[in-house]
Amino acid sequence: MPAASSLLAFALLCLGLVLTPGPNMMYLVSRSICQGRRAGMISLTGVGLGFLVYMVAAALGITALLFAVPLAYDALRLAGAAYLLFLAWQALRPGGRSPFQVRNLPVDSNRKLFAMGFLTNLLNPKAAMLYLSLLPQFIDPTRGSVLAQSLILGSLQIVISLSVNALIASAAGTIAAFLGSRPMWMVVQRWLMGTVLAGLGLRMAFDSRR
Repeated sequence: MPAASSLLAFALLCLGLVLTPGPNMMYLVSRSICQGRRAGMISLTGVGLGFLVYMVAAALGITALLFAVPLAYDALRLAGAAYLLFLAWQALRPGGRSPFQVRNLPVDSNRKLFAMGFLTNLLNPKAAMLYLSLLPQFIDPTRGSVLAQSLILGSLQIVISLSVNALIASAAGTIAAFLGSRPMWMVVQRWLMGTVLAGLGLRMAFDSRR
């Protein structure tokens, strides 16, 4: 079982990532705005399946990697830190685009909504980096099974991501109208998430305790 401090830090990281605009958020929001909340929820189930695939594959791979190559942790740690700092820059750079910008999209069937949600997440670099490079930072081999810790952390990430995305998709129309009339709030959100991600990235880069 991961330490409580690791669970909390990982939960905050997952929250920061899910609130940072990316392919999943843009797809879910666009579908919810153009086709309704139900379409957003169906798309979200596909996103959830993509996370599940990544979690199982990464948990098995991380277990083998950490046992076979102990120094691989440092490589993963630095790659994860670099990626977090990149996401922080993406959030803070001028000219960033809001995922809540209304766009006209064709109406899709339930099957296509699910498939596109799944593929959008499966091809999402944020999801891949989260499981392959960021998740190992919060695993401590001295606290028991690496596989069990990977599955616990992965499950926590899925719960947080799906919960937040469900709220965002459900309220997408309201949020779009709110931010459209108050652009300063989007600036505040970008700076808040960028600062959190930058702080976590720097912490990870200098954390060599294992």
